[in-house]
Amino acid sequence: MKAGLTRRMLIASGLLALVISAAFAVLLASVADLRASERSARHSEEVVAAANRLERLVVDVEAGERGFLATGQDSRLELWRNGQAALPDQAAELQRLVADNPEQLGMARQIETDATSYIRDYSTPLIETAMRDLGAARSQAASSEGARRIDAIRAEFDRLVGAEHEQAVAGQHRSGAAGRQAIAAAATGLAGSVVLIVVFTGYLSRVVIGPVRRVAAMADRLAGGDLGARLPERSVGEIGVLERSFNTMARSLQANRDELAASRTRIVAAADQARRRIERDLHDGVQQQLVSLALELRAVEASSPPELSAPLAGAIDALVGATDDLRELSRGIHPAILSEGGLPAALRALARRSAVPVELTVEVPERLPEQVEVAVYYVVSEALTNAAKHAEASVVHVEVRKHDGRLHLSVHDDGIGGATAEHGSGLIGLIDRVEALDGTVDIASPVGEGTTLVADLPIEEP
Repeated sequence: MKAGLTRRMLIASGLLALVISAAFAVLLASVADLRASERSARHSEEVVAAANRLERLVVDVEAGERGFLATGQDSRLELWRNGQAALPDQAAELQRLVADNPEQLGMARQIETDATSYIRDYSTPLIETAMRDLGAARSQAASSEGARRIDAIRAEFDRLVGAEHEQAVAGQHRSGAAGRQAIAAAATGLAGSVVLIVVFTGYLSRVVIGPVRRVAAMADRLAGGDLGARLPERSVGEIGVLERSFNTMARSLQANRDELAASRTRIVAAADQARRRIERDLHDGVQQQLVSLALELRAVEASSPPELSAPLAGAIDALVGATDDLRELSRGIHPAILSEGGLPAALRALARRSAVPVELTVEVPERLPEQVEVAVYYVVSEALTNAAKHAEASVVHVEVRKHDGRLHLSVHDDGIGGATAEHGSGLIGLIDRVEALDGTVDIASPVGEGTTLVADLPIEEP
Protein backbone atom coordinates (compact mmCIF):
# COMPACT_ATOMS: atom_id res chain seq x y z
CA MET A 1 0.00 0.00 0.00
CA LYS A 2 3.00 2.34 -0.23
CA ALA A 3 1.63 3.85 -3.45
CA GLY A 4 -1.96 4.01 -2.18
CA LEU A 5 -2.13 7.75 -1.65
CA THR A 6 -0.32 8.50 -4.90
CA ARG A 7 -2.66 6.20 -6.81
CA ARG A 8 -5.73 7.85 -5.27
CA MET A 9 -4.46 11.31 -6.11
CA LEU A 10 -3.79 10.24 -9.70
CA ILE A 11 -7.29 8.77 -10.01
CA ALA A 12 -8.91 11.92 -8.60
CA SER A 13 -6.80 14.14 -10.85
CA GLY A 14 -7.67 11.96 -13.84
CA LEU A 15 -11.42 12.20 -13.12
CA LEU A 16 -11.16 15.96 -12.79
CA ALA A 17 -9.19 16.21 -16.04
CA LEU A 18 -11.73 13.91 -17.77
CA VAL A 19 -14.71 16.04 -16.72
CA ILE A 20 -12.99 19.26 -17.73
CA SER A 21 -11.84 17.75 -21.04
CA ALA A 22 -15.35 16.47 -21.84
CA ALA A 23 -16.85 19.85 -21.05
CA PHE A 24 -14.27 21.61 -23.22
CA ALA A 25 -14.82 19.13 -26.05
CA VAL A 26 -18.57 19.81 -26.05
CA LEU A 27 -17.86 23.52 -25.75
CA LEU A 28 -15.47 23.46 -28.71
CA ALA A 29 -17.98 21.48 -30.77
CA SER A 30 -20.68 24.02 -29.91
CA VAL A 31 -18.37 26.87 -30.83
CA ALA A 32 -17.68 25.17 -34.15
CA ASP A 33 -21.44 24.86 -34.72
CA LEU A 34 -21.87 28.52 -33.88
CA ARG A 35 -19.21 29.47 -36.39
CA ALA A 36 -20.80 27.26 -39.03
CA SER A 37 -24.18 28.85 -38.30
CA GLU A 38 -22.61 32.28 -38.57
CA ARG A 39 -21.08 31.40 -41.93
CA SER A 40 -24.42 29.99 -43.08
CA ALA A 41 -26.18 33.20 -42.04
CA ARG A 42 -23.67 35.33 -43.97
CA HIS A 43 -24.07 33.03 -46.98
CA SER A 44 -27.84 33.38 -46.83
CA GLU A 45 -27.47 37.15 -46.77
CA GLU A 46 -25.22 36.98 -49.84
CA VAL A 47 -27.66 34.69 -51.66
CA VAL A 48 -30.62 36.97 -50.90
CA ALA A 49 -28.61 40.05 -51.94
CA ALA A 50 -27.54 38.37 -55.21
CA ALA A 51 -31.14 37.30 -55.91
CA ASN A 52 -32.38 40.83 -55.23
CA ARG A 53 -29.77 42.31 -57.58
CA LEU A 54 -30.71 39.84 -60.33
CA GLU A 55 -34.39 40.57 -59.80
CA ARG A 56 -33.58 44.29 -59.97
CA LEU A 57 -31.91 43.78 -63.37
CA VAL A 58 -35.00 41.96 -64.69
CA VAL A 59 -37.16 44.80 -63.38
CA ASP A 60 -34.80 47.32 -65.03
CA VAL A 61 -35.19 45.54 -68.38
CA GLU A 62 -38.99 45.67 -68.01
CA ALA A 63 -38.92 49.32 -66.86
CA GLY A 64 -36.68 50.38 -69.75
CA GLU A 65 -38.96 48.53 -72.13
CA ARG A 66 -42.11 50.22 -70.81
CA GLY A 67 -40.44 53.64 -70.74
CA PHE A 68 -39.46 53.40 -74.40
CA LEU A 69 -42.94 52.25 -75.39
CA ALA A 70 -44.47 55.09 -73.43
CA THR A 71 -42.24 57.92 -74.78
CA GLY A 72 -40.55 56.59 -77.86
CA GLN A 73 -37.32 58.18 -76.69
CA ASP A 74 -34.11 56.26 -77.35
CA SER A 75 -32.60 57.45 -74.04
CA ARG A 76 -35.10 55.30 -72.19
CA LEU A 77 -33.48 52.22 -73.75
CA GLU A 78 -30.28 52.80 -71.76
CA LEU A 79 -31.76 51.10 -68.69
CA TRP A 80 -33.00 48.24 -70.87
CA ARG A 81 -29.60 47.68 -72.45
CA ASN A 82 -27.66 47.91 -69.14
CA GLY A 83 -29.97 45.37 -67.55
CA GLN A 84 -29.46 42.91 -70.40
CA ALA A 85 -25.70 43.35 -70.30
CA ALA A 86 -25.36 42.76 -66.55
CA LEU A 87 -27.90 39.96 -66.24
CA PRO A 88 -25.67 36.99 -67.33
CA ASP A 89 -22.90 37.82 -64.84
CA GLN A 90 -25.34 38.34 -61.99
CA ALA A 91 -27.13 35.09 -62.82
CA ALA A 92 -23.77 33.29 -62.77
CA GLU A 93 -22.96 34.87 -59.37
CA LEU A 94 -26.27 33.67 -57.94
CA GLN A 95 -25.70 30.15 -59.27
CA ARG A 96 -22.20 30.11 -57.76
CA LEU A 97 -23.56 31.04 -54.35
CA VAL A 98 -26.21 28.28 -54.39
CA ALA A 99 -24.04 25.65 -56.11
CA ASP A 100 -23.94 23.49 -52.93
CA ASN A 101 -27.78 23.32 -52.83
CA PRO A 102 -29.18 21.40 -55.79
CA GLU A 103 -32.71 22.63 -55.20
CA GLN A 104 -31.75 26.28 -55.07
CA LEU A 105 -29.31 25.83 -57.97
CA GLY A 106 -32.19 24.53 -60.04
CA MET A 107 -34.27 27.59 -59.08
CA ALA A 108 -31.42 29.95 -60.02
CA ARG A 109 -30.96 28.27 -63.40
CA GLN A 110 -34.69 28.38 -64.05
CA ILE A 111 -34.69 32.10 -63.24
CA GLU A 112 -31.84 32.68 -65.68
CA THR A 113 -33.59 30.62 -68.35
CA ASP A 114 -36.90 32.45 -67.89
CA ALA A 115 -35.21 35.87 -67.78
CA THR A 116 -33.17 35.07 -70.92
CA SER A 117 -36.32 33.74 -72.63
CA TYR A 118 -38.23 36.86 -71.64
CA ILE A 119 -35.55 39.10 -73.13
CA ARG A 120 -34.94 37.00 -76.23
CA ASP A 121 -38.48 35.90 -77.07
CA TYR A 122 -40.52 38.84 -75.89
CA SER A 123 -38.71 42.04 -74.91
CA THR A 124 -36.20 42.24 -77.81
CA PRO A 125 -38.80 41.55 -80.56
CA LEU A 126 -41.13 44.09 -78.91
CA ILE A 127 -38.45 46.81 -78.92
CA GLU A 128 -37.55 46.05 -82.54
CA THR A 129 -41.25 46.34 -83.47
CA ALA A 130 -41.49 49.63 -81.55
CA MET A 131 -38.55 51.04 -83.45
CA ARG A 132 -40.42 50.35 -86.71
CA ASP A 133 -44.01 50.97 -85.60
CA LEU A 134 -44.55 52.37 -82.12
CA GLY A 135 -48.31 51.95 -82.29
CA ALA A 136 -48.14 48.31 -83.26
CA ALA A 137 -45.68 47.71 -80.46
CA ARG A 138 -47.98 49.39 -77.97
CA SER A 139 -50.86 47.22 -79.13
CA GLN A 140 -48.68 44.13 -78.75
CA ALA A 141 -47.56 45.26 -75.28
CA ALA A 142 -51.16 45.68 -74.23
CA SER A 143 -51.47 41.90 -74.17
CA SER A 144 -50.82 40.13 -70.86
CA GLU A 145 -47.91 37.97 -72.07
CA GLY A 146 -45.14 40.28 -70.74
CA ALA A 147 -46.82 40.73 -67.38
CA ARG A 148 -47.36 36.98 -67.16
CA ARG A 149 -43.70 36.28 -67.86
CA ILE A 150 -42.49 38.89 -65.34
CA ASP A 151 -44.89 37.59 -62.67
CA ALA A 152 -43.61 34.08 -63.25
CA ILE A 153 -40.00 35.24 -62.91
CA ARG A 154 -40.79 37.15 -59.71
CA ALA A 155 -42.58 34.13 -58.29
CA GLU A 156 -39.43 32.11 -58.93
CA PHE A 157 -37.40 34.77 -57.14
CA ASP A 158 -39.85 34.63 -54.22
CA ARG A 159 -39.48 30.84 -54.01
CA LEU A 160 -35.69 31.11 -54.09
CA VAL A 161 -35.57 33.83 -51.42
CA GLY A 162 -38.18 31.99 -49.33
CA ALA A 163 -36.17 28.78 -49.45
CA GLU A 164 -33.07 30.73 -48.44
CA HIS A 165 -34.98 32.35 -45.57
CA GLU A 166 -36.10 28.94 -44.39
CA GLN A 167 -32.48 27.78 -44.40
CA ALA A 168 -31.46 30.93 -42.51
CA VAL A 169 -34.17 30.33 -39.89
CA ALA A 170 -33.08 26.70 -39.56
CA GLY A 171 -29.49 27.90 -39.18
CA GLN A 172 -30.57 30.34 -36.47
CA HIS A 173 -32.34 27.50 -34.67
CA ARG A 174 -29.19 25.40 -34.91
CA SER A 175 -27.13 28.35 -33.72
CA GLY A 176 -29.43 28.82 -30.72
CA ALA A 177 -29.27 25.13 -29.93
CA ALA A 178 -25.51 25.18 -30.22
CA GLY A 179 -25.33 28.20 -27.90
CA ARG A 180 -27.56 26.53 -25.33
CA GLN A 181 -25.51 23.37 -25.65
CA ALA A 182 -22.32 25.36 -25.10
CA ILE A 183 -23.79 27.05 -22.02
CA ALA A 184 -25.03 23.71 -20.67
CA ALA A 185 -21.64 22.10 -21.33
CA ALA A 186 -19.81 24.95 -19.60
CA ALA A 187 -22.20 24.90 -16.64
CA THR A 188 -22.03 21.10 -16.37
CA GLY A 189 -18.25 21.13 -16.61
CA LEU A 190 -17.97 23.90 -14.05
CA ALA A 191 -20.41 22.23 -11.66
CA GLY A 192 -18.72 18.85 -12.09
CA SER A 193 -15.31 20.41 -11.55
CA VAL A 194 -16.48 22.20 -8.41
CA VAL A 195 -18.04 19.00 -7.05
CA LEU A 196 -14.91 16.97 -7.80
CA ILE A 197 -12.68 19.67 -6.32
CA VAL A 198 -14.82 19.80 -3.16
CA VAL A 199 -14.83 16.00 -2.89
CA PHE A 200 -11.10 15.83 -3.60
CA THR A 201 -10.41 18.58 -1.07
CA GLY A 202 -12.49 16.77 1.54
CA TYR A 203 -10.69 13.54 0.75
CA LEU A 204 -7.29 15.19 1.06
CA SER A 205 -8.38 16.84 4.32
CA ARG A 206 -9.46 13.49 5.72
CA VAL A 207 -6.60 11.27 4.55
CA VAL A 208 -3.71 13.77 4.32
CA ILE A 209 -4.24 17.12 6.01
CA GLY A 210 -5.91 15.74 9.15
CA PRO A 211 -3.31 13.00 9.73
CA VAL A 212 -0.45 15.41 8.96
CA ARG A 213 -1.86 17.86 11.50
CA ARG A 214 -2.04 15.05 14.06
CA VAL A 215 1.54 14.11 13.25
CA ALA A 216 2.58 17.77 13.63
CA ALA A 217 0.79 18.04 16.99
CA MET A 218 2.35 14.83 18.24
CA ALA A 219 5.77 15.91 16.95
CA ASP A 220 5.37 19.16 18.90
CA ARG A 221 4.52 17.17 22.03
CA LEU A 222 7.49 14.89 21.35
CA ALA A 223 9.78 17.90 20.94
CA GLY A 224 8.43 19.26 24.22
CA GLY A 225 9.54 16.11 26.05
CA ASP A 226 6.34 14.05 26.00
CA LEU A 227 7.83 10.83 24.71
CA GLY A 228 4.56 9.00 25.41
CA ALA A 229 2.88 10.75 22.46
CA ARG A 230 1.46 8.21 20.01
CA LEU A 231 -0.56 8.36 16.79
CA PRO A 232 -3.53 6.11 15.97
CA GLU A 233 -2.37 3.85 13.15
CA ARG A 234 -5.52 3.86 11.03
CA SER A 235 -4.40 5.56 7.79
CA VAL A 236 -3.28 3.82 4.62
CA GLY A 237 -0.59 4.44 2.06
CA GLU A 238 2.20 6.87 2.78
CA ILE A 239 0.33 8.48 5.69
CA GLY A 240 0.00 5.09 7.37
CA VAL A 241 3.73 4.55 6.90
CA LEU A 242 4.34 7.99 8.43
CA GLU A 243 2.15 7.17 11.47
CA ARG A 244 3.84 3.84 12.07
CA SER A 245 7.30 5.35 11.61
CA PHE A 246 6.46 8.16 14.05
CA ASN A 247 5.26 5.69 16.69
CA THR A 248 8.35 3.53 16.17
CA MET A 249 10.58 6.58 16.58
CA ALA A 250 8.67 7.73 19.69
CA ARG A 251 8.90 4.27 21.27
CA SER A 252 12.62 4.15 20.51
CA LEU A 253 13.16 7.61 22.03
CA GLN A 254 11.13 6.68 25.10
CA ALA A 255 13.08 3.45 25.54
CA ASN A 256 16.35 5.35 25.18
CA ARG A 257 15.22 8.00 27.66
CA ASP A 258 14.07 5.38 30.16
CA GLU A 259 17.37 3.58 29.80
CA LEU A 260 19.29 6.85 30.17
CA ALA A 261 17.22 7.87 33.20
CA ALA A 262 17.78 4.48 34.81
CA SER A 263 21.48 4.73 34.07
CA ARG A 264 21.70 8.25 35.55
CA THR A 265 19.78 7.12 38.62
CA ARG A 266 22.15 4.19 39.09
CA ILE A 267 25.15 6.49 38.70
CA VAL A 268 23.78 8.99 41.23
CA ALA A 269 22.89 6.18 43.66
CA ALA A 270 26.36 4.63 43.26
CA ALA A 271 27.98 8.03 43.83
CA ASP A 272 25.87 8.62 46.94
CA GLN A 273 26.75 5.18 48.28
CA ALA A 274 30.44 5.85 47.62
CA ARG A 275 30.22 9.22 49.41
CA ARG A 276 28.40 7.61 52.33
CA ARG A 277 31.03 4.86 52.53
CA ILE A 278 33.85 7.40 52.44
CA GLU A 279 32.10 9.46 55.13
CA ARG A 280 31.63 6.38 57.29
CA ASP A 281 35.24 5.28 56.78
CA LEU A 282 36.48 8.73 57.75
CA HIS A 283 34.17 8.89 60.77
CA ASP A 284 34.76 5.37 62.02
CA GLY A 285 38.40 5.13 60.98
CA VAL A 286 40.64 8.17 60.73
CA GLN A 287 38.45 10.45 62.84
CA GLN A 288 38.22 7.93 65.70
CA GLN A 289 41.95 7.33 65.54
CA LEU A 290 42.64 11.06 65.78
CA VAL A 291 40.27 11.36 68.77
CA SER A 292 41.96 8.37 70.49
CA LEU A 293 45.38 9.88 69.81
CA ALA A 294 44.27 13.21 71.29
CA LEU A 295 43.00 11.47 74.43
CA GLU A 296 46.27 9.55 74.81
CA LEU A 297 48.25 12.76 74.45
CA ARG A 298 46.16 14.42 77.15
CA ALA A 299 46.91 11.48 79.44
CA VAL A 300 50.58 11.88 78.66
CA GLU A 301 50.30 15.64 79.22
CA ALA A 302 48.85 15.10 82.68
CA SER A 303 51.89 13.08 83.83
CA SER A 304 54.59 14.84 81.87
CA PRO A 305 57.16 17.34 83.24
CA PRO A 306 56.27 21.03 82.98
CA GLU A 307 58.77 21.64 80.19
CA LEU A 308 56.78 19.16 77.95
CA SER A 309 53.31 20.46 78.76
CA ALA A 310 53.41 23.35 76.28
CA PRO A 311 54.52 21.24 73.27
CA LEU A 312 51.99 18.54 74.15
CA ALA A 313 49.20 21.08 74.51
CA GLY A 314 50.04 22.45 71.03
CA ALA A 315 50.03 18.98 69.55
CA ILE A 316 46.68 18.21 71.19
CA ASP A 317 45.17 21.45 69.84
CA ALA A 318 46.48 20.59 66.37
CA LEU A 319 44.88 17.15 66.59
CA VAL A 320 41.56 18.65 67.73
CA GLY A 321 41.70 21.10 64.81
CA ALA A 322 42.49 18.32 62.37
CA THR A 323 39.61 16.30 63.84
CA ASP A 324 37.23 19.24 63.36
CA ASP A 325 38.46 19.77 59.78
CA LEU A 326 38.02 16.08 59.08
CA ARG A 327 34.51 16.21 60.58
CA GLU A 328 33.60 19.14 58.28
CA LEU A 329 35.12 17.32 55.33
CA SER A 330 33.15 14.18 56.03
CA ARG A 331 29.98 16.24 56.51
CA GLY A 332 30.53 17.73 53.05
CA ILE A 333 31.01 14.32 51.53
CA HIS A 334 27.81 12.97 53.05
CA PRO A 335 26.09 14.61 56.01
CA ALA A 336 25.56 12.11 58.78
CA ILE A 337 22.70 14.20 60.14
CA LEU A 338 20.77 13.56 56.93
CA SER A 339 20.89 9.82 57.49
CA GLU A 340 20.19 10.14 61.23
CA GLY A 341 17.68 13.01 61.51
CA GLY A 342 16.15 13.26 58.05
CA LEU A 343 15.75 16.16 55.65
CA PRO A 344 14.27 18.81 58.04
CA ALA A 345 17.14 18.41 60.53
CA ALA A 346 19.77 18.45 57.77
CA LEU A 347 18.29 21.62 56.23
CA ARG A 348 18.17 23.36 59.62
CA ALA A 349 21.84 22.48 60.10
CA LEU A 350 22.62 24.01 56.68
CA ALA A 351 20.66 27.16 57.60
CA ARG A 352 22.59 27.54 60.87
CA ARG A 353 25.95 27.22 59.14
CA SER A 354 25.01 29.55 56.25
CA ALA A 355 26.91 32.83 55.97
CA VAL A 356 23.66 34.48 54.76
CA PRO A 357 20.56 34.55 57.01
CA VAL A 358 18.10 31.87 55.96
CA GLU A 359 14.31 31.83 56.37
CA LEU A 360 13.48 28.13 56.28
CA THR A 361 10.07 26.50 55.77
CA VAL A 362 9.97 22.71 55.68
CA GLU A 363 6.63 20.85 55.45
CA VAL A 364 7.71 17.23 55.12
CA PRO A 365 5.86 15.12 57.71
CA GLU A 366 7.77 11.86 57.13
CA ARG A 367 10.99 10.51 55.80
CA LEU A 368 11.45 10.62 52.05
CA PRO A 369 13.31 8.22 49.76
CA GLU A 370 17.01 8.55 50.43
CA GLN A 371 17.93 9.69 46.94
CA VAL A 372 15.31 12.47 47.10
CA GLU A 373 16.57 13.70 50.49
CA VAL A 374 20.17 13.69 49.27
CA ALA A 375 19.23 15.59 46.09
CA VAL A 376 17.29 18.27 48.00
CA TYR A 377 20.07 18.62 50.56
CA TYR A 378 22.74 19.24 47.94
CA VAL A 379 20.49 21.61 45.93
CA VAL A 380 19.94 23.76 49.02
CA SER A 381 23.59 23.51 50.01
CA GLU A 382 24.80 24.65 46.58
CA ALA A 383 22.22 27.45 46.44
CA LEU A 384 23.27 28.78 49.87
CA THR A 385 26.94 28.59 48.89
CA ASN A 386 26.27 30.53 45.67
CA ALA A 387 24.23 33.12 47.56
CA ALA A 388 27.09 33.65 49.99
CA LYS A 389 29.87 33.73 47.38
CA HIS A 390 28.32 35.50 44.40
CA ALA A 391 24.84 36.90 45.01
CA GLU A 392 25.65 39.55 47.65
CA ALA A 393 22.29 38.63 49.19
CA SER A 394 21.01 39.79 52.58
CA VAL A 395 18.54 36.91 53.07
CA VAL A 396 17.67 33.59 51.48
CA HIS A 397 14.18 32.06 51.56
CA VAL A 398 14.08 28.26 51.44
CA GLU A 399 10.76 26.44 51.19
CA VAL A 400 10.24 22.68 50.93
CA ARG A 401 6.74 21.20 50.65
CA LYS A 402 5.29 17.82 49.84
CA HIS A 403 2.15 17.93 47.69
CA ASP A 404 0.34 15.35 45.53
CA GLY A 405 3.12 12.82 45.62
CA ARG A 406 5.81 15.33 44.64
CA LEU A 407 8.35 17.40 46.52
CA HIS A 408 8.48 21.11 45.68
CA LEU A 409 11.60 23.06 46.54
CA SER A 410 12.08 26.82 46.20
CA VAL A 411 15.23 28.81 47.04
CA HIS A 412 15.11 32.59 46.53
CA ASP A 413 17.67 35.25 47.43
CA ASP A 414 17.52 39.04 47.12
CA GLY A 415 20.97 39.36 45.58
CA ILE A 416 22.26 40.85 42.36
CA GLY A 417 21.00 38.04 40.08
CA GLY A 418 22.59 37.11 36.78
CA ALA A 419 23.23 33.46 37.69
CA THR A 420 23.18 30.91 34.83
CA ALA A 421 23.65 27.17 34.83
CA GLU A 422 25.96 27.47 31.80
CA HIS A 423 28.59 29.30 33.89
CA GLY A 424 28.44 27.16 37.02
CA SER A 425 29.50 23.56 37.23
CA GLY A 426 27.78 23.28 40.62
CA LEU A 427 24.38 24.21 39.18
CA ILE A 428 24.90 21.88 36.24
CA GLY A 429 25.67 19.03 38.65
CA LEU A 430 22.53 19.78 40.67
CA ILE A 431 20.36 19.86 37.54
CA ASP A 432 21.82 16.52 36.44
CA ARG A 433 21.15 15.05 39.91
CA VAL A 434 17.51 16.21 39.95
CA GLU A 435 16.81 15.19 36.35
CA ALA A 436 18.29 11.77 37.08
CA LEU A 437 15.38 11.34 39.51
CA ASP A 438 12.91 12.40 36.77
CA GLY A 439 12.62 15.83 38.35
CA THR A 440 12.86 19.35 36.94
CA VAL A 441 14.89 22.43 37.85
CA ASP A 442 14.08 26.00 36.77
CA ILE A 443 16.41 28.91 37.47
CA ALA A 444 15.30 32.54 37.10
CA SER A 445 17.96 35.15 37.80
CA PRO A 446 17.24 38.54 36.21
CA VAL A 447 20.00 41.05 36.84
CA GLY A 448 19.28 43.14 39.91
CA GLU A 449 16.28 41.07 41.03
CA GLY A 450 17.85 38.12 42.80
CA THR A 451 17.87 34.46 41.94
CA THR A 452 15.05 31.92 42.26
CA LEU A 453 15.69 28.20 41.97
CA VAL A 454 12.66 25.91 41.78
CA ALA A 455 12.96 22.12 41.79
CA ASP A 456 10.23 19.53 41.52
CA LEU A 457 10.85 15.85 42.23
CA PRO A 458 8.58 12.81 42.20
CA ILE A 459 8.34 10.85 45.46
CA GLU A 460 8.04 7.09 45.44
CA GLU A 461 5.52 6.37 48.22
CA PRO A 462 6.66 3.63 50.60
